Amino acid sequence: MRILIVGTALLGVAACSPQVPDSGPGFDRPAQYESRKTARDSRVAGQPLAAPGTIATEPLAPGDDARSGGRTAAAPAGDATVTDRSAQGDDGARLAAETRAALAETQANSGEPVVHAAPGNPPPEAVTTASGISRENDFEAVDAERSIEEDAERIARIREQYEVVEPTALPARRGDTGPNIVAYALSTSHPVGTQVYKRRGFNLEARNQRNCAKYPSPDKAQAAFLDMGGPERDRKALDPDGDGYACSWDPEPFRQALGG
Repeated sequence: MRILIVGTALLGVAACSPQVPDSGPGFDRPAQYESRKTARDSRVAGQPLAAPGTIATEPLAPGDDARSGGRTAAAPAGDATVTDRSAQGDDGARLAAETRAALAETQANSGEPVVHAAPGNPPPEAVTTASGISRENDFEAVDAERSIEEDAERIARIREQYEVVEPTALPARRGDTGPNIVAYALSTSHPVGTQVYKRRGFNLEARNQRNCAKYPSPDKAQAAFLDMGGPERDRKALDPDGDGYACSWDPEPFRQALGG
């Protein structure tokens, strides 16, 4: 009875164990293995395998390297450059980006290969639509269209259309327009930085920088300076050196314009 129970248990365990798939015929004898290995080696003869951890420098298509504009010959078989894994990833991403750019250029160029600039490329042909002088300046063309008498009449009609505009005096400035910095510049002759008027007070330089910064230009500052009693008076320290010119204003350009 004990032997029957043990046998039944072993049969149950055998039924639950996974089935091992058949892996096909094996090598019964060492000679059979050697013959199959020799046949495989003969098939791959002439196709050397690259060493582990290498990438090939062969372009994507023979004679069409995306990095050289299609003018680099294909690398020989087996030519490889040893790099590390990080370099393989960087080179792979760069080659993929260059390939996509080359395909985009080709598609945008009606399928024609893109010509990249290189010293060996011939210069492009010059395209011009010039056909010589205009017909109006070509004596033969004018002579064919009209006679000398007709041309003289045409010139006389054009001259009759001339209108001579006589110069007129400038309008007088109204008195409510404020100080005239141009007239003030022409009324002076001393250069910038020459003291003509006395200045008194404390912190003139600091007040000058603070108050001059409120005006958008030296012309505006000079007009305000004259409007507040300048050049004799300078309540806001716009002219601390007493030359009569506020906030770096320079009368020389106006003088030169008058002199021509």
